[in-house]
Amino acid sequence: MSIFIINWIFLLALIPVAFFWLRRAWRIGVRRDFSEVALKKGLPPPDAERYAPYEMIINLLGGGVLVAVLVAVLGFQALAHEDWIAIAGSTLWIKLFASFALSRQAHGLGPARKPKTKPGGTP
Repeated sequence: MSIFIINWIFLLALIPVAFFWLRRAWRIGVRRDFSEVALKKGLPPPDAERYAPYEMIINLLGGGVLVAVLVAVLGFQALAHEDWIAIAGSTLWIKLFASFALSRQAHGLGPARKPKTKPGGTP
């Protein structure tokens, strides 16, 4: 398979990724839906509203950069091949690492601990 075809597949794959990230930012920012904020094992943290602005910004920046790359490549042909590949790839990885770090911060790094109880059974 030609490198040209692989590059086009990568470029076209950016469309649903950008849509998904911008839709998540819309849900968090406008609809106030915190069910997808800082997910760990599919569950949001107990105080998801606290981490919602950070998740929204991460998704908005990632989706915005991918849309800008798509417009620059498909619309204006303003970016060279190496440049748009580097920008899109870096954006994908940085967004994934940032969302992962936020989810670990929101849920805590270790396993959940049960509160210690006194001999009478009260915490």
